[in-house]
Amino acid sequence: QVQLVESGGGLVQAGGSLRLSCAASRNIFTFEAMGWYRQAPGKQRELVAAIRRGGSTDYADSVKARFTISRDNAENTVNLQMNSLKPEDTAVYYCHGIWYRNDYWGQGTQVSVSS
Repeated sequence: QVQLVESGGGLVQAGGSLRLSCAASRNIFTFEAMGWYRQAPGKQRELVAAIRRGGSTDYADSVKARFTISRDNAENTVNLQMNSLKPEDTAVYYCHGIWYRNDYWGQGTQVSVSS
């Protein structure tokens, strides 16, 4: 019923920026919420940022003031602008959405930050 496809990952030096994009197969405004999670080797998956249907947002403390989640209605995407990247941001980043009370996940995209 729902497919989520991430793009924009890559390798960047510390202090640099990346923009991740999540393209959804259903209208993004039919989701209760959408967000980005990440999982680093040996660590649990954690919420990075989320945006609810009404537009309110939540961020992990570790990324506040550096990352911004947003929606693009024309492209039907949810984006994550990541600035001032740190090596500890290195992880696989996953797009997530809640659609009619069900959870959907993208395949993940690798973000690597070198020092």
